[in-house]
Amino acid sequence: MARADIALGGGLAALVLGLSLLGVGPDGPDGPPDWGAVALAVALGVAVAVRRRHPWVSLLAANAVTFAWFDLGYHGRLVTVAPLIACYTLAAHRGWREGVGGVLVTAAVTVLSVRVAMGGEWLDDKVFNAVPLEAAATALGAAVHSHRAFRAGARERAEQIAQARTEQAKAQAAEERLEIARELHDVFGHTMAAISVQAGVAVHVMGRRPEQAAEALQAIKRISDDGLAEVQVLLGVMRSENVRALTATGGLAQLDKLLDVAGVDVELSVAGDDRAVPVAVDLAAFRVVQESLTNVRRHSDASEVWVALTYREDSLEVVVRDNGSPGAPRPSPVGGHGIEGMRARAEALGGELTAGRVSDGFEVRCRLPTREVR
Repeated sequence: MARADIALGGGLAALVLGLSLLGVGPDGPDGPPDWGAVALAVALGVAVAVRRRHPWVSLLAANAVTFAWFDLGYHGRLVTVAPLIACYTLAAHRGWREGVGGVLVTAAVTVLSVRVAMGGEWLDDKVFNAVPLEAAATALGAAVHSHRAFRAGARERAEQIAQARTEQAKAQAAEERLEIARELHDVFGHTMAAISVQAGVAVHVMGRRPEQAAEALQAIKRISDDGLAEVQVLLGVMRSENVRALTATGGLAQLDKLLDVAGVDVELSVAGDDRAVPVAVDLAAFRVVQESLTNVRRHSDASEVWVALTYREDSLEVVVRDNGSPGAPRPSPVGGHGIEGMRARAEALGGELTAGRVSDGFEVRCRLPTREVR
């Protein structure tokens, strides 16, 4: 930019002197330009060369040189191009407000030049020829300034949108990893607890009832195979954005199969209109029951568990209660990944979950809204 401005200023100074030497323009002293004309031309070139760094200095200097040029009667009118360049530059770099100030100064100098230096009238035709050109140069500069501001704003908005999309993608990836972690926790917890129960049965009856021990070992194999299949499905959909892909690993349709390997007596009751619910709600309800049964096997001496599903008009309520003794160890309702995971899953769907002791055992109560989750 600096080199271009220097070249522009030098070229303009050379043209002004050249045309003056050829006698193009208004009448002036006879003979070639003198050293005064050379000095004014050089000053004009310097004013144009610094137009971007110092717009106001450039405009004032260009107008002063123009007035002096005409006042001293040198040949050539190309000198008036410098104020036009200065008007354009001021508006393009400082905006239309300062551009208006610049064009008013230039117009005033033009009127004085015509009246004082050229001996014309205040509203001479030269004034009506020059001032519109100065206004046009300023308007063009203001338009360029507005375009640059719009382009800069558009670039900034594009960068903000790109940053927001990046952050959203990171948040979505983190949510996906968290969802997968919850699923893996539920699958592994349930599988290992069920295997532990069946292994205990096998050890207990191996010597006296080998056929029952064999059944327990077969159950262990079946549970292990099912757990491995669920893990494979989870790993296959790890990058999926659709929660429906996770329903292959669970859902209320598989609740009977889950209760068969619970390791304790489970009584299931269903109240209300048993109907299809949103996929995410269906999966969450299944996982709440699964994790609750896992906690019973791990942390309770309960012999019976009651599972109740209540379909209400706008929600599905899941209650899992056992008859474990008050002294038995339990996971804290505010700690432990199991209950935390269940609560987080419910809250993510707009529901709520509570867990704690009741008069005759331990109860997990979860309410899930059945409106479509988007």
